[in-house]
Parts: sequence; structure tokens; C-alpha cells
Amino acid sequence: RISISCLLPASWHFSISPVGCPRILNTTLRQIVVIGILAAAVSLLYYSLVVIRNKYGRAYRDKRFHRYFARVTDTEATDTNNPNLNYGIVVDCGSSGSRIFVYCWPRHNGNPHDLLDIKQMRDKNRKPVVMKIKPGISEFASSPEKVSDYISPLLSFAAEHVPRAKHKETPLYILCTAGMRILPESQQKAILEDLLTDIPVHFDFLFSDSHAEVISGKQEGVYAWIGINFVLGRFEHTDDEDEAIVEVHVPGSENKEAIFRKRTVGILDMGGVSTQIAYEVPKTVSFASSQQEEVAKNLLAEFNLGCDAHQTEHVYRVYVATFLGFGGNAARQRYEESVFSSTALKNRLLGQQAGLTSDSPYLDPCLPLDAQDEIQQNGQRMYLRGTGDFNLCRELIQPFMNKTNETQTSLNGVYQPAVHFQNSEFYGFSEFYYCTEDVLRMGGDYNAAKFTKAAKDYCATKWSVLRERFDRGLYASHADLHRLKYQCFKSAWMYEVFHSGFSFPVSYSNLKTALQVYDKEVQWTLGAILYRTRFLPLRDIQQENFRGSHSHWRSFSFVYNHYLFFVCFLIVLLSILLYLLRLRRIHRRMLRNSSSASLWMEEGLAPQKIPG
Repeated sequence: RISISCLLPASWHFSISPVGCPRILNTTLRQIVVIGILAAAVSLLYYSLVVIRNKYGRAYRDKRFHRYFARVTDTEATDTNNPNLNYGIVVDCGSSGSRIFVYCWPRHNGNPHDLLDIKQMRDKNRKPVVMKIKPGISEFASSPEKVSDYISPLLSFAAEHVPRAKHKETPLYILCTAGMRILPESQQKAILEDLLTDIPVHFDFLFSDSHAEVISGKQEGVYAWIGINFVLGRFEHTDDEDEAIVEVHVPGSENKEAIFRKRTVGILDMGGVSTQIAYEVPKTVSFASSQQEEVAKNLLAEFNLGCDAHQTEHVYRVYVATFLGFGGNAARQRYEESVFSSTALKNRLLGQQAGLTSDSPYLDPCLPLDAQDEIQQNGQRMYLRGTGDFNLCRELIQPFMNKTNETQTSLNGVYQPAVHFQNSEFYGFSEFYYCTEDVLRMGGDYNAAKFTKAAKDYCATKWSVLRERFDRGLYASHADLHRLKYQCFKSAWMYEVFHSGFSFPVSYSNLKTALQVYDKEVQWTLGAILYRTRFLPLRDIQQENFRGSHSHWRSFSFVYNHYLFFVCFLIVLLSILLYLLRLRRIHRRMLRNSSSASLWMEEGLAPQKIPG
């Protein structure tokens, strides 16, 4: 019998007897109750696990893959009505022109171990907020008072896109590169002084004296390295077994144990004039001499990307070296100058006329077979005709690497710390991509053997056949006749710089040649804004701490409230079950007692007392 009674708000009593229930319920009541309770418990447990897994499992997956997929699909227009969005502006003042980039990021999540989630701002048409003007800022060296007027259209463009209410808290950085570096220091100072004086008068951006400067090639290389690794998610220190890790001896903590974190990628960038390499040096380096140590100080950069200077998990030691004259076009010019001078000397000594007429041209192994070219120097002209010999071309350009016999050196004998080839990864940009993709159609994962074979076949192909393929549109859309003519030379040059200059083995398989990362061109300005705003999360963290502990407790105890409710529910169910079973045993005992008493009365005997 199950009895339920209540005294409040009114007295009532309700009773159910098993006698009135169907037979099947009477015989299997215990089984049905147990099965029902177990089913309810399992259902509740399943529901709790699903809810918690969906909420926090998805959060973990989002944190793990956010950087990857967000960089691929994040093409939505920036919500300028979101009050929690912050903005930052970087002006890249290059040699040929100046470009402005507007970045945005949400409030920091309060975790001091995470970096700001900075991305490029997009307008209503989902296009990146970028604008470029010409000429370069260095053209105003003789009239620095006009610089602020020159750069004003860029700042007005940014002011139209950044919400007006955010102007005063939006940092503005004006960073000048190659064109300004070659100017005398007095002219550099005059240009920067004009910017620092006039810009605050017309714009409300956060702009201090340290926000306008001429950065070195080393700084530019560090910013490019930061930008690439940030987009690839290599600064997210997660415990993911699928990610490659590396042992790091954090600079400044030589007495502490090494830490393990995500492996960063190195970058190789070969432009028209120069070549640059940048990669992390995870372990403490040793030097062959004190002179080498002094040189290395100018090539190694140690910095902390974290917001807390006392935390070392975001401290990096990066090697950056720039080699002027080692770009693709500059190398070809050096090569032609060498051919011209050596051939002219040989003609004088031997009485020959090689290259002086188109009928007796200089046979150039670095041009495609039967391709014709001309060199002009000092009013003189030399005629070339290609023989398409890739291996011979490599031999001729090897001396231009200027390698020395010293250990740990690269191009021009410059110091280069050892690269852990078995546990490293590099991305090759600009000419590294053009050489592999434009004509050879091999961009992406680099394989030295396949690249060499493809380059040999291309060089040995007649120029007339290459022209026919070009006319049929078989090459990349932006490939032109200049690319076709000098592809043989640049392929050999890229190969030698990578394997002979930087000493990467031919078996190295972790080089990826790319023009963009996740379909976007990554600028060094992204690394600049990330580095220069690294302390901003402290403001958000302090605000979070100031809000008090109640909101923190609510977020902290959300998961545990689910478990607590589940445990209490099980205890209540178990108590009800035990109580019902207890009542059933008492009821059966009472039935046995009453039936025994009736039997004694029918026989005329006094009922025996049964111990209760």
C-alpha cells in the first residue's frame, strides 16, 4: 500500500493498495519500480553528459580549431555596432607607396595565457579595409612639412570605417621600412616630427611618440614571423597529441627546466632584391668565437608576446637575417654583370668575339634552349642564347652564394644557428612560390628530386615550344614572358640558395611554398599590431577581476551544479525505492499474521502470540 498525505495547505490523504491493481503489477511491482528508476537515472545521466559535452566539448573544439577554420571562413563584414570590439590601425610606409590596414579584435577572454584574437577588419562588402597611395613617404625627404597632408587620405579612410566612439581608444602605428632607412637620420627625424605634430590635431586616434618610427629589417622580419605563426595557430599552447611539439629552453631562464610547446614555422621570403629567413631557435646557442657571438646579437631577437612579463610561455628567440642582392632579379643582374665582364676579358685575351653579334652569341646555360637575350652595359651590347643546362647553371651560380668555410654560416658567410631538420617546418613565399608554381605547377609541398627533374625538363625545352604553351594558357594566369625566359635561372637560384646557401638537405620535406595562408595574404603589419598591443589584455583581465567573485562563481560552478542535481536526484529516488520496499515487506508480514490468526479462530483455539 502506498499512502501519500499532506497537512498544508489543507489536510488530505491518498492511498493506493496493490490488491486493486492488475495482477501483473502485483507480481512484478519491485521489478517494474527498479527498472523504472534505473531507466530514469540512465536517461538523466545521458542527458547531463550530452549537455555538458555539447557545451564544453564544443568549446574545446572551437578553441582548438578556431584559428584554422576562422581564418578560412571569416569573411563576414565586421559588426561595427558591437561595443565589445576593439580596433587598431597600422600604416606601412614602404619604398614605393604607403598602405593602411585596420584590424579588430573582441574583448580578451581573461586568460593571461591566451593572446588577442586579432583579425583584419572587413567593410560592408566583406572586403578588407585596406588602402594604398603612392609615392613612398621617402619622396618627401626634401619637404617634410607635406608628409601629414600626404598621409591624411589614409587616416581619413580609416576614420570612416572605425566607429566614431572608438577613435580615442584606437591605437595608430605609422611604421616606415626600406625607403626611409636609406635616408639620413636628420631627414627621418623631420618626417616623423611632422607626423607627430599634425596628426593629433586632425584625428582622435591614440597616437603617441613611440607610435611613429622607422623599423629595422630585423624588426620587419620578426613581425612577418609573428604574423604567419599567429594565423597558423602556433601560439596556442594546447595539449593536443596531433600537434608537433618542440623542446624549448626559454631565454633568460637557463637554470629552469625546458618546456614543451607547439612547433613554430620558419619563413623564407625571396623578393626581387633581397632574401630573408626567420625561424625560432628553441635551444640555447653556442658560438665558435667571440666575434661570431657579437654578430649573432644583431641577428637574434628575444621577445615576449604574452601580456605578463613574468610568464615565459610566450617568450621566443627568433633568428632573422636579410641578404641584399640575393633576390631573384638582383641575382640575375649580378650574374649578367659577371658574364659580361668575364666574356669581355676572355675575348680580349683570346681574340674571340663571343657574344658580340647575334650570329656568335654567348651560350648561356641558365636560359631555356634557343631562347635569346641581350645584356647592355656601358653602351655595349652582348647577345645571349640559351642552352638549357640546369646542372651547369647551378655550378655557375654557386660562387655567388659567397659561402665560407666557417661553421654555422650561410649566405655571405653570415652566422646562422643550426636548424633541427627532423623537427622543423618552413614556409617559402614570393619567389619560392613563383618558381615552383607559375610555370612548373608544383606549388605547395616541396620535393627536391621532383623539383629538380621538372626544372631540368623545362630548361631543356625549346623556347618555341614554351611560347606555344604560353599562348595556349597552360601556365599561371599572372605568368608573363619575363617569367618564362628567366624561370630556368630563378629555379637554379632558388635551389642553390635553399640547399647550398641555407644548407637544407635535399631530403628535407617540410617546406611549403605558398603565396597566401588560408586564402589570404599575411602582411607583417599583423605581427606588428599583435606585438605592440600585447599588454592590452591586462586591462580586460583587471576589469574582469574588478567585477567581483559572484559572476566568477556562477561560471565556475555551472558544471558542478549539473552533477550536484544529478546526485541529489539519485539519492531521492533511492530513498523512495528503499521506503517502498520496506512498506511492501511490512505489508506482507501483516498479511501473514492476519491469515494465521484467522486459522486459529476457525479451529476454536486462541491465537498464538507471534513476536513482532
